[in-house]
Amino acid sequence: MIDLLRHRGIRNERLLTAMSVVDRKEFVPGPFANRAYEDSALPIGESQTITQPYTAAFMTECLDPREGDRILEVGTGSGYQAAILAEMGARVFTIERHMNLLTEARKVIEKLGYDIASKCGDGTIGWKEFAPFEGILVTAGAPDVPQPLLEQLGEGGRLVIPIGDMDVQNLHVIGRRKERYETRVVSGFKFVPLIGKKGWK
Repeated sequence: MIDLLRHRGIRNERLLTAMSVVDRKEFVPGPFANRAYEDSALPIGESQTITQPYTAAFMTECLDPREGDRILEVGTGSGYQAAILAEMGARVFTIERHMNLLTEARKVIEKLGYDIASKCGDGTIGWKEFAPFEGILVTAGAPDVPQPLLEQLGEGGRLVIPIGDMDVQNLHVIGRRKERYETRVVSGFKFVPLIGKKGWK
């Protein structure tokens, strides 16, 4: 899997090392365990998926988390992305709206020994108590950028979020410079919808 990621252009060595340490198989439900190292999204229940490895790697490379950075993840899902961020040394805060998915993710995260703060709730409004964040990573597609997430992004931080309709999204990489936001757009992604007050209803 790591060789495939290199072949597809992932260059961040800290990220590649983290993804070689975090065993994706731990986060994949039993019926799909034999497909854990495929470069594809897989079902995890509640009509949600574990992110395709290349997509997880690409988004993380865009976020470029540093040791000790406070990172908010919107959409815990299986916990795989949160574990990668934690393995890279980030202080991870993650939100999931499905309690049963969060419960399972917490079990795996605890088993692997990662110290990750998590809660069940509406990720589109962020986690104001722990803001500002050096990075915010949204693992579901939104119709627009939720304003609370922009407000909770710290100076010099990055917000990585898929924006589009229900079928296809473009990845927006938004950097904050004081009160200015600079956006880079990368096309051609597909995520489950971001549900919430500031997302899809």
